[in-house]
Parts: sequence; structure tokens; C-alpha cells
Amino acid sequence: MNSRPISCVFLTLLLNLLLPPSLFAQGIIDEWNNVKTPPPPALQKVKLEPQNTAVLVLDVAKHTCNNEVRPRCIDMLPKVKKLMDKARSKGLLVVYALGLLPTPGVPADIWPQAAMVGEEPWVRSGPDKYLKTDLEKILSDKGIKTVVVTGAASHGAVLYTIGGSVFRGLKVIVPVDAIAAESTYAEQYTVWHLQNAPRMAANVKLTSVDLID
Repeated sequence: MNSRPISCVFLTLLLNLLLPPSLFAQGIIDEWNNVKTPPPPALQKVKLEPQNTAVLVLDVAKHTCNNEVRPRCIDMLPKVKKLMDKARSKGLLVVYALGLLPTPGVPADIWPQAAMVGEEPWVRSGPDKYLKTDLEKILSDKGIKTVVVTGAASHGAVLYTIGGSVFRGLKVIVPVDAIAAESTYAEQYTVWHLQNAPRMAANVKLTSVDLID
């Protein structure tokens, strides 16, 4: 009788008993409940420079800012309006971006609190608002070097469009009280990502609407 398989089983059982469980962990899933929330980032005061700054208003429309996202999105709208009032009073470029799902968005879908004024430009795409749109050209033609990003969802259009902005050499300002997702966790994750992901921390400033001048 070959005793080797039995010995291997015995050795495995012995190791399982003697060694700490962490040595056999299968990645983050096994550690999920032990993850500690990092401290919140400090918000910064920001002074807008009208000549080279634009505000991007992402998916603040009834066809995307609804369902699970809607309660948090609706709560965000007064802050979005306050931000846009500040921006327009200083002559900043305001650019809207609408979504594709569940149906292609049009300006009439935008919530009244965040409605367009005059002939403000708009684009339409999925989460990355640069994808197959003229957004980069619109900003470049106006000499824009910094964008203020507001809208929904934090972990969708906001995150991907901020990434697209950074990778195109733009600086980004994010008022954290003027972005929303369907859960606080998604909003928290997005803010953490913006301050910790490669190239993000050096190019993204976190602020609040009241800290923007």
C-alpha cells in the first residue's frame, strides 16, 4: 500500500492547523470585512480662473439621474445650481454632457435646476464623455486648461470623464457635494480613487461648492 497520498493529506491538515489563516487568503474577498475606511481627504479652497476654466455638467438629466441614483442626485441639484451660478457670473464656459441609456439624452431631459442657458454646448456619450464626441475640441478651442466636474454618477460619468481629462493634460476641480451616485459607498470610493490613483492625486483638487470662489 502506498502511504504517500495519506502522508500528503496529513501534512496539509497539519499545516492548516499550525499556520495562520492569512497565509491561505484568496485575495481581497477573504479580507473584505477587515478593510478599514481611510480618513477623509482635506478639501481645498479654489479660485476659478475664467479665462481657462470650464464647468462640465454630466448626466444631470431625468433619464440618467433617476431610479436608484435619483434621491441622492436630486439632493445634489441645489449645489449644482449654486456652482453654475458662480461659474456663469464669472463668465466661465459651461459644457453639458448627456447619456445614451436608457435612451439618448437631449437637453430637454435636464433637470430645471440645472438647465442650460442660451447656446451652451453639449455632447452625448456613455460614461467617458470624450468618447466619440467633440468635448476635447470644444475645450481646446476655448483654451481650457482646468475643468470643474459636477454631476452623476460619481463612479460612472464623473470618474471616467475626470480620468479622460487628466490623461489629456487638464487639471480637474471636483466639488464633492456636487457629485452623486446611488450609494454613499460609491461616492466614497470615487473620492478615494481621485486622490490615490496614478496621476490623479497630482491633477485633481477636491473641494466643495462653498469653497469655490
